[in-house]
Amino acid sequence: MEENFIEHKELFEHLGNKQTPHTLFIGCSDSRVVPNLITNTLPGELFVVRNIANIVPHYRLVDEYLATTAAIEYAIYTLEIKNIIVCGHSNCGGCEALYQSDEKLATTPVVRKWLLIIENIKKEVLKDKDITPAKRAWVTERLNIINSLQNIMTFPGVIDKLKSGELKLYGWHYIIETGELYNYDDKTKTFKLLEKSINYDEIYSQIFTDF
Repeated sequence: MEENFIEHKELFEHLGNKQTPHTLFIGCSDSRVVPNLITNTLPGELFVVRNIANIVPHYRLVDEYLATTAAIEYAIYTLEIKNIIVCGHSNCGGCEALYQSDEKLATTPVVRKWLLIIENIKKEVLKDKDITPAKRAWVTERLNIINSLQNIMTFPGVIDKLKSGELKLYGWHYIIETGELYNYDDKTKTFKLLEKSINYDEIYSQIFTDF
């Protein structure tokens, strides 16, 4: 820890009084998903929101506690971030729990309630009566990313920011076993592999333009 601090001493001193992250990273709470390692970024570059299954709820104002919505709202309107990444991943336990019985989820009622946000994805996936467990997981993870992207666009003013170029939106599917990243292409409605050589430096320089 001390070595890391010394290495980035000037950076931490610069960040001491203010944060100016360029990107909001919305990821799963899974311990295998480490935002700064995946994006090869330094402290101060990412504003991070993590929850079970990287779910973004539809924007709403209600009299309850909305941690994920509050964090996204703060990032967009207070920090004025320029990029939003929704990063799902392979072998997601949250997405898999969507198909577990109420009995199995009896000890985690809050998790079960949270997963109701993506219940529509479960219904869509199960339309395929012959789907294998592996394909079910893959499809669910990707539909969940797309659903979160769509819900981000329900936040006030986001669509206008996207149209003007003030804000860029990305949907990533991170493959834990290989380190591969697939990016959602809204034009073709498909996930495309982000090619890499030694690391992702080139990818980020292309994505995070002007930073």
